[in-house]
Amino acid sequence: MKYKLVIFDWDGTVMDSIARIVSSIQTSAKICQLPVPSVNEAKGIIGLSLPAAMVQLFPKNEALHSELILNYKDQYINKDTTETPLFDGVEDLLIKLQQKGYKLAIATGKGRQGLDRLLALTRLGHYFDFTQSADDAKSKPSPQMLIQILEQFQLTAKDAVMIGDTRIDMSMAQAIDMDRIGVTFGVNSKDELKVHEPVAIVDSFSDLVLHL
Repeated sequence: MKYKLVIFDWDGTVMDSIARIVSSIQTSAKICQLPVPSVNEAKGIIGLSLPAAMVQLFPKNEALHSELILNYKDQYINKDTTETPLFDGVEDLLIKLQQKGYKLAIATGKGRQGLDRLLALTRLGHYFDFTQSADDAKSKPSPQMLIQILEQFQLTAKDAVMIGDTRIDMSMAQAIDMDRIGVTFGVNSKDELKVHEPVAIVDSFSDLVLHL
C-alpha cells in the first residue's frame, strides 16, 4: 500500500452538488437583494466554509452575511430541487479501499450538520473512519483539518493522500507537503489543478484506483 490513509473532499469530489450550491447561492443573493454572483464566481467559493465564502462573494455586505448563510442553507436543504447524485464509481472505490485496509476520512468545507445529514442520506457514513467539517477546523485552504485528521490516526503527512476537485483542496494539502490527487469532474480544470503539483490528476474514480 502506497498510503495508509485516503482523505476525500465532498462537494465536487464525492457528490455532484456543484449546480445546487451555485443555484442556492444565487437565490440567496436575490432574496437579500444583492448583486447575483455569476456561475464562475459562485463555483469559486466551493470548498470554503460558508462564512469565508460570504466574505469572498459579498465583501461589502458584512451585515447581511448571517442572513445570506441562513437563506443558502434553507435553499440547499429544503427548497432547491437540483439533483445531487454521487459521482459514478464512488461506492465501489470506497469498498475496495476499505477491503485493502486503508483508513478513510473526509475533509470538507461543509458544516457538521450538513455533512452528517448527507452521510446518512447517501449511506456512505460507515465507510469513513473520521470526518472533519468546516465547523471542526479553520476553513480551507488552511491545513488545520488535515493536521487534525493525521493526529486522529497518529500518522504523518507522508502516510496520507488528499483527493479533491479544487485548487483550494490542492493548496491545503500542499501546505503540509501531503500528496494530493486532483479530479477533473468537479470545479477546477486539469490545468488549474496542475498549479499545485498533484501526484496525479484523474477523470474518473476508476482511474483513481490506479494511483492508490
